[in-house]
Amino acid sequence: MDGRILLLSIFGLGLILAVTLKDRLARYYLSLPIVYVAAGYVLFSLPIGLPGFNPARDGFDAVTLEYVTEFIVIASLMAVGISIDRPVDWRNWKQVWPLLLFAMPVTIIAVSVFGWWALGLAPASAILLGAVLAPTDPVLARSVQVGPPGRAERHDVRFSLSAEAGLNDGLAFPFTYLAIAAVGMTSVGMWTVEWFAFDFLYRIVIGCLVGFAVGRAGAWYVFEYEADVGQKEDDEEAPRYSTSEGLVVLGTLLLAYGLTELIEGYGFLAVFVGAVTARQCENASRYHQISHHFIDQIEQIVLVAVLFAFGAMLASGVLDALTWPAAIAGLLLVFVIRPISGLISEARSDLPLAGKAAIAFLGVRGMGSIYYLAYGQNQGDFSEIPVLWATVSFAILVSIVVHGVLAGPVIRALEARGHHIHVGSDPEMASLRPPEEVEVEPRET
Repeated sequence: MDGRILLLSIFGLGLILAVTLKDRLARYYLSLPIVYVAAGYVLFSLPIGLPGFNPARDGFDAVTLEYVTEFIVIASLMAVGISIDRPVDWRNWKQVWPLLLFAMPVTIIAVSVFGWWALGLAPASAILLGAVLAPTDPVLARSVQVGPPGRAERHDVRFSLSAEAGLNDGLAFPFTYLAIAAVGMTSVGMWTVEWFAFDFLYRIVIGCLVGFAVGRAGAWYVFEYEADVGQKEDDEEAPRYSTSEGLVVLGTLLLAYGLTELIEGYGFLAVFVGAVTARQCENASRYHQISHHFIDQIEQIVLVAVLFAFGAMLASGVLDALTWPAAIAGLLLVFVIRPISGLISEARSDLPLAGKAAIAFLGVRGMGSIYYLAYGQNQGDFSEIPVLWATVSFAILVSIVVHGVLAGPVIRALEARGHHIHVGSDPEMASLRPPEEVEVEPRET
């Protein structure tokens, strides 16, 4: 049996079923990632000629995984950024900064220390483990993120989780570079100063600046240049938009990523900043809904392939190096480290306690962690790669199951009790006006 043809057939069937399964699974407290990872595991365990896939043992698999997960994270950051209706200022985003400035560093430190102490990892490998597991994931956290653009309902829990996932997927990179730089180092020296100046400050600033500039340029191209041309050609008062316009958004944000990486900034950060910047322009335009729908479709296509690949990794022995301390590290991350650090971060928030607890608990781990570990493996000489892959894969698996089952009911319970918005807030975002209706099917959240 030709494994390549069989893989294409399985992938095609997976795409077809994804459309109908998404809503039906919610009735049984399941999510699409749970089912597709399980299906991938079963299929790749059967003697039907499918190839193994284990980045812990095969360098080519690690490179392939890096490239595929890189693209899906980019697509997901685009979708999340375009979805955020909330104006960008300190007051509107004040609940997000503590998650980035406190919860994320605390998670990195806690996981790194546990990895060094309990797993016996070298300092560089321990830092890499902390950096890889710290960011929440914009790919698998679809059920807890804000919906398509144009929905004027205020939802502070969804917004916090969406903005956090969008920003910390770029801010995890400095610590990945710290781990790479620490390989072979025995003491703190001048190399740490160079890391802070270049990998931390310079790359973050460049990512934000390029993302902002490209986002504004893309918005000008769509809403001023193209709109003027369309009006002249069609002799109508309003520009026409179609799903083909999503190519402009995709091209613009891929350009932001590429330009940023060329001058050694953080491309993930540029993509998210660029998407949010473009979203703030012509807030009421239906163009945002169309472009979001286009990018969301691309993200779902790649997601099906990645979920099958993760199931294949599990079937191919990526967990063979899992030890009890490594399993405990994954459980601590999901049930202790993230909830406690997240709850402390939101202590001064005006959300009800239930809303704060939901933000703290629903820190989904996923494709971003896989990308960072594959990138670290391909860039540095880490001796404990099998243990790192086993630990990270187990943590992701726990997150997929736990958060996949509980996220929907938790969000619905919050909404039923009104605990999803700040105390004293108007449920309607008065500063936003919904765009005109468009004939596209928005993503369900």
